[in-house]
Amino acid sequence: MAANTQQSLRKALGVLKDSTKVGLVNLNSDKKWLDIAIVKATNHEEVLPKEKHIKTILDAVSSSKPRADVAYCIQGLAKRLAKTRNWTVALKTLIVIHRSLREVGPTFCQELINYSQGKALTLNLSHFSDDSSPVAWDYSAWVRTYALYLEERVECYRILKYDIIEKMCWKDKRLDVPEMLEQLPPLQQLLFRLLACKPEGAASSNSLIHHALSIVVGESVNLYVTITDGINILVEKYFVMPGHYAIRTLEIYKKAGNQADSLSELFEICRGLEFGRGEKYVKIEQTPASFLSAMEDYVKDAPTSLMFQSTAVSADRCIPPVEAPQVVATPEANLLTKKQDTHDVKENSDQSVAKP
Repeated sequence: MAANTQQSLRKALGVLKDSTKVGLVNLNSDKKWLDIAIVKATNHEEVLPKEKHIKTILDAVSSSKPRADVAYCIQGLAKRLAKTRNWTVALKTLIVIHRSLREVGPTFCQELINYSQGKALTLNLSHFSDDSSPVAWDYSAWVRTYALYLEERVECYRILKYDIIEKMCWKDKRLDVPEMLEQLPPLQQLLFRLLACKPEGAASSNSLIHHALSIVVGESVNLYVTITDGINILVEKYFVMPGHYAIRTLEIYKKAGNQADSLSELFEICRGLEFGRGEKYVKIEQTPASFLSAMEDYVKDAPTSLMFQSTAVSADRCIPPVEAPQVVATPEANLLTKKQDTHDVKENSDQSVAKP
């Protein structure tokens, strides 16, 4: 009873803080319309942000707006993250940032990078925790993981200028093997952060977390297919590679196999959640063990020359020709045949998010 009373008091205080902040905005802000939208989109209520507030923010950070206005909005969101100790406020702020990355695109991502230069990372929530209740502790853990994914998403764009909303066309980039070996690891690191968003404990049953997870999982296929397409290009050249390139390619290939297993597990979890029930997911197929054995055998006595051989592997190596594996079978072309679009999410501020 005491714990419930304390939790109710915390919620009431949170609502009071939001109301007070909106009142102060009305008095002191030159951009009160934007400040109010940020506060209301990221308030303490455990419901999805209202679409009208998110649209106000998205318009404020669009590519057509002055950079100073975009930076002002990013600063407002960053302050909201830095000051809060409430998991709901933190999560809703991250959802707003994620929506901006997806719907505004690379221009917002670049502005986020510019803003973070010389400052503490905007999305660094490594020390964030809400200790108001046992379930809030579980929610906080997921919020930290989600922030790490978004941080890695921004970092991946900084390094590669690649937005995972789209599949990367490796052939158009015309990269050589060393360049591909440099670009694939950041993509695999991003997938690692995505896979870590698997909810655990009380987070597995919270609808607000499920909403954020649905956005994350919706980005997994383009990312995984991009990684797989790049690996398949390397595999086509693998058996004529110098040894040091072959070793790095083999490491990337093995890591992709492990990540395929983890992604399949994440899909299985999503099938059991409300947003994933009845949806058809991409089928991920592992490659034959014989192909991996052939790759490992090649590394043992691969040529050490820094130049690629101009012809196929000589006959005395006796390595059988093996077709490059297609790790991902995509009968539906997308992660979900009825993929949930964040534009179509219906929110109702009068309905509480389901709790565990």
